[in-house]
Amino acid sequence: MKQSKLAADAKALLFTLPAMIPLTMFWLIPLGYAFYLSFTEWDFMSPDKLFVGMANYAELADNPAFYKALRVTLLFTAGSVLPTLIGGLGFALLLNSKLRFSGIYRTLIFSPWVTPTVAVAIVWSWIFEPEVGLANNVLRFFGSEGVGWLGDPSWALIGILIVTCWKSVGWAMVFYLVALRNVPRDLLEAAAIDGAGSLRRFTYVTVPLISPTTFFLTIVLIIQSLQAYDQINVMTQGGPSGSTRTLLYMYYQSAFEAFNIGEASSVAVVLVIGCVLLSMVSFAVSRSSVHYH
Repeated sequence: MKQSKLAADAKALLFTLPAMIPLTMFWLIPLGYAFYLSFTEWDFMSPDKLFVGMANYAELADNPAFYKALRVTLLFTAGSVLPTLIGGLGFALLLNSKLRFSGIYRTLIFSPWVTPTVAVAIVWSWIFEPEVGLANNVLRFFGSEGVGWLGDPSWALIGILIVTCWKSVGWAMVFYLVALRNVPRDLLEAAAIDGAGSLRRFTYVTVPLISPTTFFLTIVLIIQSLQAYDQINVMTQGGPSGSTRTLLYMYYQSAFEAFNIGEASSVAVVLVIGCVLLSMVSFAVSRSSVHYH
């Protein structure tokens, strides 16, 4: 019995090796090396790395710029994930209701996702231009004054969020479309016969059945928001006054502008830990929601 179990475990290990080898080489080993570098002082060029223990983490804890970047990161995560989920579900519900030319609308809404982020960021930078940009011209047409957008600390992050959500909402829509079409019609019809209106059918039948898709999208969108870099670099470079500088952009500036690899690695470790914690919270919320329904 033990031999057969060992043989089964060995066979399972053999099948996982093709996936484990690149995972180990390109994720686990670099992650471990970054964790080691976070305890050192290194300028990227010197052959020696000075071990400084927890000094980099202590400096982060005393650095107001770190807390500002952490706040921006959390705001960016919440401000990009929630609207993308709501918008994606809204478009999916609309296109799932026998709308004419739904294929064309689906293609148009999804097309920003396959467009390179740098190209999208450049176009939106023109749209947000304060004097001649389309955004302010639309506001002036309706009698409102234009805003500074990317040059105003109060509006810059909102501008980045608009671009991020606009690009991602079509991707979320596609997943929700598949989930909605997999909802059994028998359950919806049974609920209707029992007297449930469209809102109650959506709340108590559709939402619980598409919750696995919502959970998957939440995790992926959180990871993507924590990895957002291209649109920030092209549109604001973390400014003005650090109002769009996330932890990832702080990592980039510490590593490749200040050449402080120890500090950059400590920021990266904090970012990984934050990603894991946010994913765990999303998992717990998703499970409690499923149990509740």
